[in-house]
Amino acid sequence: MHPPFLGTKLVFPPAERADEDGVVAIGGDLSIERLLLAYSSGIFPWPVQNIEPVLWFSPDPRWVIEPPKAHVPRSLRKQMRRGLYEVRADTAFAQVINGCAESSRRGQDSTWITFEMEDAYNALHAAGYAHSIEAWREGELVGGLYGVSLGGVFFGESMFAAAPDASKVAFATLLGNLVRWGFDLVDCQTKTEHLQRFGSVAVARKDFLATVKRSLANPTKRGRWTLDVGPEEAESLLTG
Repeated sequence: MHPPFLGTKLVFPPAERADEDGVVAIGGDLSIERLLLAYSSGIFPWPVQNIEPVLWFSPDPRWVIEPPKAHVPRSLRKQMRRGLYEVRADTAFAQVINGCAESSRRGQDSTWITFEMEDAYNALHAAGYAHSIEAWREGELVGGLYGVSLGGVFFGESMFAAAPDASKVAFATLLGNLVRWGFDLVDCQTKTEHLQRFGSVAVARKDFLATVKRSLANPTKRGRWTLDVGPEEAESLLTG
């Protein structure tokens, strides 16, 4: 059975109906309303080279991190304690997503963050749902990541680094803040060696969807984020 094409109606098929590649649907727009519906339904957009309509995915299994169980490698802990990078939130969202897009276009030949995706997530950021975590050194942005926050879930999207361990320090600092804020889950979407180092694990899609449903009952931390803790204190909050 082929994934359905989306029209103008704001609806998705159930994530459980995804094909063997995890594709739930094809087409539709990238409006704020559709993106929020997608994430709250356990679905995310992922543009693929030479395919014009956007593809919407819900892979099985799903790779996730529970912030209190996150693992931080010893070498990264030392880096966080050194204080080489200042980590901020939501001060350079457009720069972060552009950095991720440029990094993706250079390093991948099958998927990338399109200009339409950049515009869509910038709009989602302006609406208070998408956030950037940034690593700065001597006043220069040298790495970071962005994602979407709904309820008690942070849906990670992409990261980039222009200096050693910059994105790793930013991500670990985010994890520490998510522990402080009582978040349930970080959605890593798919398996990557990078996030496995932080303790990402595979869960069945049905279990992921159930966790998301429960977590959406929590208030969404909407609007511009300010981090409660920096890298050094975040490191102390991550016991894994």
